Parts: sequence; structure tokens; C-alpha cells
Amino acid sequence: MREICCDEIIKTVRDLCIEAACVLPPELQKRIRDCAGQEQSPVGQGIFGDLIDNFILAQARRLPICQDTGMAVVFIELGQEVHLTGGLLADAVNEGVRRGYEEGYLRKSVVADPLRRVNTDDNTPAVLHLSLVAGDRMKITVAPKGFGSENMSGMKLFTPAATREDIEDFIAEVASRAGSNPCPPMVLGVGLGGTVEQCALLAKRALLLDPTGHSDDAYYADMERCALEKVNRLGIGPQGLGGTVTALSVRILAAPTHIAGLPCVVNMGCHVTRHAEAIL
Repeated sequence: MREICCDEIIKTVRDLCIEAACVLPPELQKRIRDCAGQEQSPVGQGIFGDLIDNFILAQARRLPICQDTGMAVVFIELGQEVHLTGGLLADAVNEGVRRGYEEGYLRKSVVADPLRRVNTDDNTPAVLHLSLVAGDRMKITVAPKGFGSENMSGMKLFTPAATREDIEDFIAEVASRAGSNPCPPMVLGVGLGGTVEQCALLAKRALLLDPTGHSDDAYYADMERCALEKVNRLGIGPQGLGGTVTALSVRILAAPTHIAGLPCVVNMGCHVTRHAEAIL
């Protein structure tokens, strides 16, 4: 049994909040650079140049890549041989978020109630997803989620008669409806199967996958490529001003589901779909 003190969790979450807000994951940086070379529209090419300048300057000056520093979504993989000391896990995560957003001068965007809408003034509470895994380590991933893109997400409960093409067309339909709102080029995370809430979580997790790669399952890898091609054929382009690159990536995560159902969730991400991670 290995002990991890909650003070260490607080500091790690605090640092990850600032890191994720200011430093774009290297895989996404590479994907943006690669797609800049594929964009055919002169206006789109200019926008890609601005996007690249932005993430370079943000990283160098430790400034937020985007003014919407998001709601803090925190994924924790906790080894079953870990014993937490010094407090409760959720309290430690929220304290880390609080310190990160205050000390990193990040925008506080969380309201305490969805209808009465009073700002909590420290960007808490975080959205915490905990899973138990083997071992004596803890992996923490902080994925700030802005809502210009989050609001453009979509869900459809297909019947089992739906085809792969139907799913691909729905992914493109969600992107089409979104237009310029999610600050394209977009990153799309797709969840398939499970129950409604599991499907949404799969879509969120899909946004954490490498945007330069594809599924290890050849079937879904081909589906990701086809869906991306359909989205890019929409011609929305960078920042919605037209072009050949509307999306940077489509990644799919699937799970077993009921014989009577086929849930599908498309979680929309912007061109700065951020996350940072650490292992304790």
C-alpha cells in the first residue's frame, strides 16, 4: 500500500490547470501545423498562421491560449494499492482547481446553479471522473472545457438498424449545425454504445485521444477517416470563413450496449482542445 497525501494532489491539480490553459498538447500543435499545409483557402491559411502564432506566444509567455479557460474536467485513474491521506479526494481536486484558476489568473466561468446563475468566483466545483485501476499510482488529467464548443455537441439515440454511414452522417450533421460557433477547425470526440451517460463520457474521453492518430481497431480507424472527410467537405473552414479544413480530428470510442439501442454522442471541441496530465 502506497500513501499519497492530498496536499500533493492539490499542488498537482493546481499546476495542471495552469499548464493546460497555457500549453497546447504537442500532438495537437503538430496536427494544426500539418493541417495548415493542407488548407487551400488563402484566408484559411492566414487564420492557421494566427492560430500557430497564438499557441507559440501563449506557451512562451505562460498566458491562456484562449480567454475561455473552461470548466475544469478532471479525470483520475486511481491505483487500488493507493491510500489517500490528509483529506477527501474531491475536496483536494476542488482546492487545486481553486488555486490554479486564482493564481494562474484564469477566467472563472462556473455558476453554482444552472438557472439562478451566480458565479462561484473560483471556477469550482470541478467535474470529477474517477476510475479504479491496478497498481499504486495515480494519474491525473485536467481537461478545461470551453462552452463555445461544448454547446455545439449533439446526441442521438439511434435504433440498432442504423448503419455506420448513418453515424458518420450524424457526426457531419452536428458539425454542420455548429458552423463557426465552436471556433473551427474543430476536434470531435464521438461516443458510441453503452447507456446515455456512458456514451457522453466516452465522447468526452475521445477528445483526449491523439488527434494525429486513429483507433487501434481497423474498423473504427476507417470510420474516423471517413467521418473526418465528410466534415471537411462541409467547407466551413477555419473560423467559419470557408476552406478545406473544418476539423482537425474525429476520434471514436465505443462500448458494449443493449440489444435495443445505439446511443451516439458527439462532443465538440475547438482548435484548442486542451489537457495536461501527471502521474503521482
